[in-house]
Amino acid sequence: MQLFSFRSANALAQAPAWRAPLLTVIVAGLAWVLFPDQLGLLSHIAIMALLVVSLDLVVGVAGLATLGHGTFFGVGAYAAGIFAGRVSGDPLLGLVVAMGVGASLALITGLFLLRYQGFTFLMLTVAVVQICANLAQKMRPWTGGDDGLSNFTMSPLFGVFEFDLEGRIGALYVIAVLGIGFWLAKRLVQSPFGLAVRGVHENRARMAALGTPVFKRLLGMYVFAGALAGVAGALSAQINGIVALDSLSFALSAEILVMLILGGTGTLNGAVIGAVVFTLLHHTAASINPYHWLFVIGGALMIVVIFPPRQWRALWLRFQARRTA
Repeated sequence: MQLFSFRSANALAQAPAWRAPLLTVIVAGLAWVLFPDQLGLLSHIAIMALLVVSLDLVVGVAGLATLGHGTFFGVGAYAAGIFAGRVSGDPLLGLVVAMGVGASLALITGLFLLRYQGFTFLMLTVAVVQICANLAQKMRPWTGGDDGLSNFTMSPLFGVFEFDLEGRIGALYVIAVLGIGFWLAKRLVQSPFGLAVRGVHENRARMAALGTPVFKRLLGMYVFAGALAGVAGALSAQINGIVALDSLSFALSAEILVMLILGGTGTLNGAVIGAVVFTLLHHTAASINPYHWLFVIGGALMIVVIFPPRQWRALWLRFQARRTA
């Protein structure tokens, strides 16, 4: 198992960081052309994919089990909505603001949470998301409370491209941001910093003995993931024109964790695949039977648990090795 883990990490380090993001953008672009009546669904998939990629940085790369990652998505969405309504409707400025808010919250909470491990860390992340959700509900003049935040409008992208009702510009905008965010995450994971974080995940005691600042490495990855999740939240607010209170719900954090499990952890590619599979399954099953669609998701999870993606990757690597031998 250790040998397979080393080979997988080595293959990830050697693979070009741009390959998977470029393929993702191309596939999404083809979907934009072929399914013009499903652009809303395409935008939602792209936003969820970016959010799950950020979660994979925390869970799959850093090895931190969390059920509160949706917090960064929610605060990013509220930050972008409030900024658009009270300061400027520029979408790109809104992304920067949401990125900063998500990173700041990750830094503040990470300084405390990352001193704990295992079940304690997991439960503390749940506490954080509950606190933030309660604050959003109480701060009604800023967040809209239970009614949500909707008193904002977005300016044209680059001052030229207006967000149309069909969602054409919005979908292209989300796809572009997904490609950039996915590429940045890939570059970070393949950098010496990212490899050090992987080492901490594999053996924290050994990395500490080698002189690696374990806490600082984990905090840096946690902050970057929070910033990326904040960007995903901003995209959701800008595209949908509303920020609902459930963007800070525990259910969202659990849902994106299911997406990550479906696609496989630790590669970032699996995060995108899991988001696509889960969202399409949800959309299709709910359209057929809106009351029992969770049976489909439960069945898919059982298949993944019994036959995890890592086993399929191992078989594929062995097949490739035999072909080249």
